[in-house]
Amino acid sequence: MTQPLAHPTGVPPGDSGSPGGRVAGLGEALASFATGVTLVMVADGRDDIGTTVSAFCPVSWSPPLVLVSLIADSYPAEVLSRVDRFAVTILRAGQRILAGRFAVAGRPGARLLLEGTPHTRGEISGALIPDDGLAALECAAVQRQPAGDHLLVIASVLNVSYVSDALDPLLRFAGRYPSLG
Repeated sequence: MTQPLAHPTGVPPGDSGSPGGRVAGLGEALASFATGVTLVMVADGRDDIGTTVSAFCPVSWSPPLVLVSLIADSYPAEVLSRVDRFAVTILRAGQRILAGRFAVAGRPGARLLLEGTPHTRGEISGALIPDDGLAALECAAVQRQPAGDHLLVIASVLNVSYVSDALDPLLRFAGRYPSLG
């Protein structure tokens, strides 16, 4: 049975209703939304940067556009605010450890994190692309939009590096990586 979270006044107790105020139950509500897991990789000329991103979605078929959402004050967001091209790898269930490596705060560069993991460099983006994901895209940012504490990057898909026949996506649900089976 579901429990109502709405308050009669529309404003949770202790919340003034002002922008940025906490909404009771929001974290739990959003954690109940299952999503795929990706790695977003960028080559900025000095280093290779990568981060785990579960806020990824297709936007348009024509033109082909996707969206990634990054924590605004993160280093990957800072790099993507000045570098246009990047790669997105949609991860398989067996890549949970790889996703975890790229989700840790203070992580080293992407080349070190991919050590021992087969990968290539994107022909168009120059970004590192791990092998064995479900798919990999090379993209170019066409619009950047600050949104609260995140940066939304809408990007044109320039190349599909590969698509796997596998049917085992890595999912994020309730703060965990559950299996479909």
